Amino acid sequence: MLTDIQPQIFPWQQHVWDTLTGRFPQLGHGLLFYGKKGCGKEAFTQYFLAWILCQQRQLRNAPCGECGSCQWLKSDTHPNYVYISTDEENKKQNAKIKIEKIRELLPFVQQTVDGWRVIVIDPAEALNTASANALLKTLEEPGDRVVIILLAEHYLKLPATIRSRLQHFALDRISTEQTQAYLSAHLASELTPEQLQLLLNLSNDMPLQALELAQSQWLNLRQDFLNDWQKLVQDKNMPMAIATKWQKALPFDDFSRMFEYLLADLICVKLNQPIKNIDLELVQLSEQYSLETLFNLYSDLQQSKQFIEQNVQTNLVLDQLCIKLMNV
Repeated sequence: MLTDIQPQIFPWQQHVWDTLTGRFPQLGHGLLFYGKKGCGKEAFTQYFLAWILCQQRQLRNAPCGECGSCQWLKSDTHPNYVYISTDEENKKQNAKIKIEKIRELLPFVQQTVDGWRVIVIDPAEALNTASANALLKTLEEPGDRVVIILLAEHYLKLPATIRSRLQHFALDRISTEQTQAYLSAHLASELTPEQLQLLLNLSNDMPLQALELAQSQWLNLRQDFLNDWQKLVQDKNMPMAIATKWQKALPFDDFSRMFEYLLADLICVKLNQPIKNIDLELVQLSEQYSLETLFNLYSDLQQSKQFIEQNVQTNLVLDQLCIKLMNV
């Protein structure tokens, strides 16, 4: 499946929707939907492919949700839809889409069937050289009534040969007003201007990412962690106790995300650049570290993520990290 979010069009994507549905079926068979994480491109794609496959779409500009095709999609058994991603058992950061998956598309695009067929490749950046070259043949010689949709966060990572054969649609062109309206409608409490700016900073101005952040546990623990970090630097003791505390407080993914934001801001302070965590005081802590040390810590954090993927115990990784933070 593409996403846990309900298939839908977000307000900032309406113009793309109007363009796509207005031109259909003279669209061309290769489409690239791109945008930053949290812009809702997965939900939009799911809604669009449901519309293409819907047996009642001529009656209204939306999938009906009730015909046989829509029911097949809901149960993830649609014979005219193929979703290609990295292997479920290999969801690591740099996992690739294998060439075999692209080669298996050949019978699907060449068969003669009633109605339209849709292929979604997500994330498109996961195509390696071999699988990208195999996809070129399908893009150049598609079957009749086939739409191939590639989803990308960083579309410039795609080979130029692939990009040149696709129509590009940006799904993350969002105004501050649209983001503010979306967050106001979906958050229980009213945001102060500073709280809104903080969420925008930490989410790259992406509303869905900002909403997830607003509801995350680690957002409210940043000051507590900074206090512990300052203690490590000043007192030079108890790194294991502090590591144990944070292992219990947050899952490693959340902890590493929080730490990465703070570390990046400390580097920004050293470089006299704007920081994202605008509600925190970071100057005092930044003075304890050289720029080189901060970059080394950033590199250590990326390596720690790989260790966790390789099933190294979280407590060992956090112990080492806290010892490094202490030994300035």
